[in-house]
Order: sequence, then C-alpha cells, then structure tokens
Amino acid sequence: MPPLIAWALGAIGAALAAKLLSDAHRKANEDLEAVRREPKPGTNLDERANIPTLQRDPKTGQYRPPS
Repeated sequence: MPPLIAWALGAIGAALAAKLLSDAHRKANEDLEAVRREPKPGTNLDERANIPTLQRDPKTGQYRPPS
C-alpha cells in the first residue's frame, strides 16, 4: 500500500505544479501584451503619419524615397 500512496502523492504534486506553471505562464503573457499595447515613450503617432513612404521605381524595381 505505501508505494500506491507515494504514486498518488507524486501525481497530485505533478498536477499541482503543472497548474501553477500554467497560471504563471498566462499571467506573464498578459503582462507582456499589456506592455506591447502601450505607446512607446517619445513616439507620437502624428509624427509617424508625416514620414513619407518609399515608392517603387518602375524602371529598376527598387524602392526609393519620393522626390
């Protein structure tokens, strides 16, 4: 009977450890997503809208800043 008790306690401990690790993993991902959604300091969306995009040169196929 004692080996059965040891196996049962081991299985319960493994399940508990998996649950705790899963919760920690989910919380860490939620924290990372919250940080990703925050605007970076020093960046202004209006300034980014004024930056010109590259345009493709039809002759060479290369992208260049607009002239």
